[in-house]
Amino acid sequence: MLSPEDEIRLRHMLDHSREALALVEGKARRDLYSARVLSLALVRLLEVVGEAAARLSQKTTSQHPTVPWSQIVSLRNRLIHGYDSVDLDILWEILAGDLPSLVRELERILADATD
Repeated sequence: MLSPEDEIRLRHMLDHSREALALVEGKARRDLYSARVLSLALVRLLEVVGEAAARLSQKTTSQHPTVPWSQIVSLRNRLIHGYDSVDLDILWEILAGDLPSLVRELERILADATD
């Protein structure tokens, strides 16, 4: 059972992840370099995903060990504190390789919580 606060945080993670995926749909890695507003938006969306993950209770994160919570929070920290050295190639790899599976996992967690 999720607390109301954790459910809200998971929904924030899901919504912002989906929005990031929608922004890169039909785009290529090189677009991150040529479209500054796109890269800035994606960085911000992933910062929110990480911040929401950081605010989840220990109970919720321990109940869902398949989600790489610490990596998500670490990404947020790197984006915030290393704002002047964001590697857009790594950002693209996260968007293309990791974010779709995170969305699926968050959808599953939230669906299970409402059953």
